[in-house]
Amino acid sequence: MSKEPTKPSESLVQELLAERRELKVTVERLRLELAEVRTTAGGPDPRLRDLQGEIERLRYQLASARAEAGLMREERDELRLGVERALEQIANA
Repeated sequence: MSKEPTKPSESLVQELLAERRELKVTVERLRLELAEVRTTAGGPDPRLRDLQGEIERLRYQLASARAEAGLMREERDELRLGVERALEQIANA
């Protein structure tokens, strides 16, 4: 008996070729999906504009509060000076 090298059956070859085609299609689909995700995810975060607006609003609010605090210090100093003058006048009278 002579031994022939075992060859895969024709149906197995066809199955493997079909599976290879399916895998190629899947790979290409995934490449396209990846490219789409990269283009959409590559842009700035949509919340970024809202957060920048919030930062500007808070900066303006901080500047207003600082200005108001400065005015209140001036008023306090003027009142203190007025009280000191009144006390001097009472003491001198």
